[in-house]
Amino acid sequence: MSAGTIIAAPSVVLSAIFGWDILWCVLLIGVPTIAYTVLGGVEAVAWADVKQMVVIVSALLAIVVVLIVRLPVPLDDAFRIAGATGRLRVFDFSFSLTETYTFWSGILGGTFLMLSYFGTDQSQVQRYLAARSVDEARSSLLMSAYWKIPLQALILIIGVLVFLFYTFSPAPMLYNPRHDAQLREKQPAAYAELESRYTAALSARNQAARDASAIGGAAPLATFKTQNDQVDAVRKEALAAAATATGESSRDVNYIIPRLVLDHLPLGFAGVFLAAVLAAAMSSIAAELNSLATASVVDFYQRWYKPEASDAHFLLVGRVSTAIWGVFAMVVATYAATLGSLIEVVNRFGSFFYGSILGVFLLAMVKRTTALGAFVGLLSGMAAVAAVSFGMPQVSFLWHNVIGAVVVFGVGSVLSLGSRPGTAV
Repeated sequence: MSAGTIIAAPSVVLSAIFGWDILWCVLLIGVPTIAYTVLGGVEAVAWADVKQMVVIVSALLAIVVVLIVRLPVPLDDAFRIAGATGRLRVFDFSFSLTETYTFWSGILGGTFLMLSYFGTDQSQVQRYLAARSVDEARSSLLMSAYWKIPLQALILIIGVLVFLFYTFSPAPMLYNPRHDAQLREKQPAAYAELESRYTAALSARNQAARDASAIGGAAPLATFKTQNDQVDAVRKEALAAAATATGESSRDVNYIIPRLVLDHLPLGFAGVFLAAVLAAAMSSIAAELNSLATASVVDFYQRWYKPEASDAHFLLVGRVSTAIWGVFAMVVATYAATLGSLIEVVNRFGSFFYGSILGVFLLAMVKRTTALGAFVGLLSGMAAVAAVSFGMPQVSFLWHNVIGAVVVFGVGSVLSLGSRPGTAV
C-alpha cells in the first residue's frame, strides 16, 4: 500500500502538468519502474538511489532559490507574516492523542515509527544486508539519519515559502486543473461568484501582507491573519462545490507544488522539478517492490511451497513476484491519490502495521518468547490498531505505532511466561 501511495505522488504531478487522467499517469510511472526493478534487482535499486538523490536535492535547492528571489518583501518580514498564521510554530507541547503534530506525538509516536521503519522494514533492511560489511551498513544508517533532518527541514521551509509566494502572487482557487475546468463548465454561475469573492479576498490579503511588512507591529499581522482566514473560507466553499460537480474527492493539497511549477517557474526549473519527482518516486517504489518480492520468495514460497530449487528458479519467481506486487501497487495508487496529503497517507498506511512488526522484533530479543506468544501478540496488536483506527478515528496515526508495539509485546510476553525451556524462539 505504501508503494501504491508513492506511485500516486508523481502521477498527480503528471496529471496536473499535462492534464492526463490519473490512471494513465499511474501506468506511465509504474510500468517502467516495475520493469527496471524486475530486471535489475537490489543492485539496480541501490545505484538508482545514488543518482536520483543528487537530482532530488538539486531540485529542492533550486525551488528555494527561485521562491526567495521572487518575494517582494525582505525574507525576515516574510517569515514574520507566515508566523502570524502559525506556520512557523516549531513545538506544540500540548499532550493530545487527536493532534498529529505535537512534541509528544513526534517524540513518542515518531520514535516507534522510525525504529520500525529503519529497523524492521525490508525496504531498508535489504540495503544494510547488501553492504560489504557491518561497518558499511552502520555508516549507511547513520548517514541516513544525519541527512534526514536537514532534508526534512528543507521540505518544510519550501512549504512555508510556497505559502508566502502565493500570498503575494495570485493563487488558484482550485489547484487541480481538471476539477477547476469541470466546475467552471458544470456550474458557471456558481464558479463566477466564487471566483469574484476569491479574487477580492486574495487582493485584500496581499495588501494586508504588504502593510504588515511596511508598518510592522502586531495589529497589521492580526489584520493579515483575518484576511488569510477569509481566503481559506472561500477556498473551502470552492472545494465543496468541486466535489459536488465532479463526484470525486476535491482535496487538492497534492496539486499545489505542481501548479506552482507549471504556472510560475522557468521552463528549465520545471523540467528539473519533474525529474526530481520521478526520481524520488521511482527510487522508493523500486525499493518497496524489491523488498516485497524478496519476502514473498524467502518467507513464503521457499519456506512453504518449494524449499529445494535452483537459484535460477527462485530468481524467476522473484521477478514474477515483483511484477505482481507492482500491479497491486498501481491499483492502490489510483485510490490513494484522493486521500489527501500523500506524505501523510503513506505514513498512515505504514503506521497500521509498523508498530506491530516492531513489537515482534522486540519480543525476539526476549529469550523465553514462544512462537505462539509472538504470533498471538502480532494478531492482537494489529487488531488493537484496527479497533482504534475505525472505532476512534480521531486518534492520530502516530500513536498507532505505540499502541501496536505495546500490545504485541505485552500480549506476547504474557503468553510466553509459562513456556518450558527449549520452546522459546
